Amino acid sequence: MDPALETGSPVFTVLHWLLVAIVLLAASGLPALGGPRRANGPQLLSALLAVGGALLGLATTLGWFIGGEEMELRYEWALPGAQFHVAIDGLSAWFLIPVFLVSMLGTIYGIGYWPQSEHPDNGRKLRVFYGLLAAGMALLVISRNAILFLMGWEAMALAAYFLVTTEDHESQVREVGWIYLVATHLATLLLFALFGLLRGVTGTFEFTDPLPANVTTSAAWSAAIFVLALIGFGCKAGIMPLHFWLPGAHALAPSHVSAIMSGVIIKMGIYGLLRILTLFPHPPIWWGAVVLLLGGISGVLGIAFAIGQSDLKRLLAYSSIENIGVIFMGLGLALIGRSYGRADWVALGIGGAMLHVLNHAVFKSLLFFGSGAIVHATHTRRMDLLGGLGKKMPITSRMILVGVVAAAALPPLNAFTSELFIYIGLFRTLEVKGALWTAAAAPALAMVGAMVVACYVTFYGIVFLGAPRSDHGRHAHDPVGSILWPMGIQVLICVLLGLAPKIVAPYLDQAVVAWTGPTLAAQPLGGLAPLGWLTGINLMVLVLTLAGTLVVRGMMNTQGAERSGTWGCGYAAPTARMQYTASSMSEWLVRLFGWALRPQWHLPHLRTLFPQGARFLVEVHDVVLDDAVLPASRRTAQYLTWFRWVQQGSVQAYLIYIMAVTILLFLWR
Repeated sequence: MDPALETGSPVFTVLHWLLVAIVLLAASGLPALGGPRRANGPQLLSALLAVGGALLGLATTLGWFIGGEEMELRYEWALPGAQFHVAIDGLSAWFLIPVFLVSMLGTIYGIGYWPQSEHPDNGRKLRVFYGLLAAGMALLVISRNAILFLMGWEAMALAAYFLVTTEDHESQVREVGWIYLVATHLATLLLFALFGLLRGVTGTFEFTDPLPANVTTSAAWSAAIFVLALIGFGCKAGIMPLHFWLPGAHALAPSHVSAIMSGVIIKMGIYGLLRILTLFPHPPIWWGAVVLLLGGISGVLGIAFAIGQSDLKRLLAYSSIENIGVIFMGLGLALIGRSYGRADWVALGIGGAMLHVLNHAVFKSLLFFGSGAIVHATHTRRMDLLGGLGKKMPITSRMILVGVVAAAALPPLNAFTSELFIYIGLFRTLEVKGALWTAAAAPALAMVGAMVVACYVTFYGIVFLGAPRSDHGRHAHDPVGSILWPMGIQVLICVLLGLAPKIVAPYLDQAVVAWTGPTLAAQPLGGLAPLGWLTGINLMVLVLTLAGTLVVRGMMNTQGAERSGTWGCGYAAPTARMQYTASSMSEWLVRLFGWALRPQWHLPHLRTLFPQGARFLVEVHDVVLDDAVLPASRRTAQYLTWFRWVQQGSVQAYLIYIMAVTILLFLWR
């Protein structure tokens, strides 16, 4: 690499510190790799490096927000078309926060959840690729050259594949690993086409902001770039119907891997789409309409599929698809705002979307950490085998309760604010007669919110309330401190962001301005949403909730009220078998969305008056994967067997192939 061409500053800048943090993260797995298979010492050294790198990156990013000065760093590179070109602006900095925060907490969590002494066969592999994953994501977020971006993207994609297949001795894990690998490289191929197209119209692999006028005014070029970006990045983000790789990968990966996949990796798809859309200051209205529609579909159907799950990690995975839908709805609103020249719609839409990116990263990784604690204690993910864990795991259950309330976007926690921004923006579209149709997304968002509450009431009620349904939950207990501490930090962040949104509003404004560009006047979110009132309302809700809980508990204790099981229903001698299950509790909603979920009903067949046993079960598989992607793949594989005659196993035949291709290339040139 040649010396720097130009830098934002001659001294050691924010970008230099970020690069140091990335190197520390990338190298963090080396001590574990070189250590003995069953020794925890090298694991702790690896964790120290990873936490140090993530802390450095997080502190540097937060420090950058105080100054807020955009800067870049360029180095010549021998690779054709490539430059080591990195930069930081509000958009990059906003996405760096979840990258460093969740990777740091996940590393600490992994010390207790996946100790090297208990996992000698795959513990070292997990630590090596966990650090590489975080480093790859941080690199792609600050990249301003397409080739460097793709390097970070591939580092992230391949590291995630090896993390998903951590337990590759299980055939089901290998299967979901292959599905993930195919999906992620399908996305990568589309990004190759996207960047190739951009290179063709701009003459460079640099991210030119904005694009030349002949591109932005050409409907065909613009549409081609938009569609490639939407499908390529949408596949990584897990937007429906491109989500088929996500539920299996999130369910079968170790829980702190699931946390970073759901909390951060899928957000890289959102980041990529946002970065490409910054190139188009005046997009056509149909772009925003398509994104808004996809967001609504993903929001409603994502949570509908979540409700139909009996596997707690698959439920959380589908819930992530729902949250990506909410983010897309905010982005769709912002794009429509750009088309209409409405800076307030843009600020509220993109502000709500980006705040939800951060909020979802925090509460969803909290929920996956919590699900890992449950699996660690009970050795099962099936909710129908659990129950009564609230008494067995009191600390875990309370922390998960915070995550559940945050996921449902209820006050006083953080997601309430991000969805409120989107609501206000959607209602403002009623002011323009030609954009009334945009407000139709508001009822869809409200419907999503109601279904999320139903979903998490089922989740929390089945897992933590009532009595244990099997031996899995009877001997459960809270996990060790290294698992609980990261969850405690996430709980504090959920509460802090909910109670004091004004703290993050100025930094969010910087991210919004970076995406909006100079074409529209900046609209501070503090002037568009009642953030001061929001703090007061959330604080009042929190105080009333705590006070109400204390009063009820006090009355129960002083009056000696008789206690019964949650699902006792007044029976004289209730048993665990009489309780609701995940299937029975969600049955009516599964029937309501049966047209989309296509559930498989396993009904009991009662042939006598007093049957010995009966079983009722509803299974909701992924329709896109099981009914479309896998059948199409098998059929394609059958057709492609015809080409096997090419593989002759003869050196002479392969030389002829090479010669034929060479001749064709000469003729083409």
